[in-house]
Amino acid sequence: MFRPARSLARLVRAVSRRSGRSGGTTAPGRLLLKTSPGALGRMGRELDDGSLLVSATNGKTTTSAMIAACLEQAGRPLVHNRAGSNMSWGVATALLDAGRERGQLGLFEVDEAWLPKVAADLHPRLLLLANLFRDQLDRYGELELLADRWAEVVGRLDGHSRFVLNADDPPVADLGRGRDGVTYFGLEDDSQALPSMQHAADSKHCRNCGAPYEYDAIYLGHLGRYHCPNCGRRRPDPVVAATRVKLEGMSGSQVDLRTPQGELSLRLPLPGLYNVYNALAATATALELGMPLAGVGRALEGFAGSFGRVETIPIKGRDVSILLIKNPAGANEVLRTLILEDGRLDLWLALNDRIADGRDVSWIWDADFELLAGRVRRAVCTGTRAEEMALRLKYAGIDAELHVERDLETALDDAVEGAAGERIFALPTYTALLELRDLLARRGLARRWSE
Repeated sequence: MFRPARSLARLVRAVSRRSGRSGGTTAPGRLLLKTSPGALGRMGRELDDGSLLVSATNGKTTTSAMIAACLEQAGRPLVHNRAGSNMSWGVATALLDAGRERGQLGLFEVDEAWLPKVAADLHPRLLLLANLFRDQLDRYGELELLADRWAEVVGRLDGHSRFVLNADDPPVADLGRGRDGVTYFGLEDDSQALPSMQHAADSKHCRNCGAPYEYDAIYLGHLGRYHCPNCGRRRPDPVVAATRVKLEGMSGSQVDLRTPQGELSLRLPLPGLYNVYNALAATATALELGMPLAGVGRALEGFAGSFGRVETIPIKGRDVSILLIKNPAGANEVLRTLILEDGRLDLWLALNDRIADGRDVSWIWDADFELLAGRVRRAVCTGTRAEEMALRLKYAGIDAELHVERDLETALDDAVEGAAGERIFALPTYTALLELRDLLARRGLARRWSE
């Protein structure tokens, strides 16, 4: 059944793309896996150079795109789920192109909960695990449950795969303890340290003995330099590290890196400390795959971002900068970036509670919207939970002209027409981002799918 099922899936993908109704990233893979359950592993074996899996709560789409940019600059042929469809059927759809070119490497962004299944089928040569944050508790369960599942994956792959891990994230760093073939990355610039632990921080206790960690520096959520005063467990030393970081708001950042191939200074065109972490993860992974450091630097400095992950699109004479928010830690980093901007801000916030967002939107009350108090001129709230977003802004002390409009398209036009300056900051949740992409595609302002 495999060959005819694969041919049919390819046909479904072509028809979907030609019709313009979707990018053909989900249905073909679903069809293939339903009719040929072993297709994922079979197609994976057609990749001459094996596969690389990338998983994280935050940043996996951007990090995967950064890695792809590094590899493509070196001329490495890739099979890559570029559109971000990151469950097993999205990976299966991408693998429809496996074997069409010699020397292919599979680069697959994988949903955190789907990692065990995809890893079992593909047996990756390299696994990048970048972070674990609280996200969609109604879908994933507690963070510790995901950490345990990831530990099982790493245990099964130990001795067969190599690992790139975030030294600054305690449950992720723990996955590499006592193992060979592990490359750690992390931040080593205390000028970026927060004055105290954020309310949204998650992993505060040692998984070895249960005692609370002590932090010498906290960089982002629970990421930082930490040690356990009870059992002595401490953050591993990263071999790829950001030794100096200068954040410059929406224009990006300047970063100095220390790597096994030497030092690198680069101008990263994406804003926020979270994108510095993405660049660190991409650098460590690209070097592990044999890319030269200079080429990695060129790729990162020329990186344009992924849709909705700090992309700016002109609409009716305004620049609309799109920044995805979907959990407390990620939202806080977006908010920290916005307050580096001059003047008062015009915002468009879209909060949905669909299945892919998580039905539970209480996370907005853990995000530090208070950072924007006194900084917002006008805010338009939209989405299925528009009223709750507006209420959250009120409780955060944001004294701004506030509009609530559930219809996303009407709300966007209202935000654009009512803006005082040249830029609007759009903060959508995941399904709202997809709706926004479709809207902009219908208007001819953006491509519908990033294939």
